[in-house]
Amino acid sequence: MTLREFIKFQEGIAIGEEYSFTYLNEEYWISHNPGACYLTRVRGSFTKEFETSEALFKNGTIEGKLLSEIYMNIQW
Repeated sequence: MTLREFIKFQEGIAIGEEYSFTYLNEEYWISHNPGACYLTRVRGSFTKEFETSEALFKNGTIEGKLLSEIYMNIQW
């Protein structure tokens, strides 16, 4: 994903859109419920919960790296 695509990705999630994507041959899903945003690895249904999409992008990690550090290797 390019930086421009990553910015659109963040904007979409901020308005409640949900996306699936692949990173290092693993499928992930970002979803929402009222008052929560989730980052889920499909294999094993491993989920991390965040209060907001901003918190997801500030604190959410995959393999110990923030999404902002790995976006160029994310495929969606």
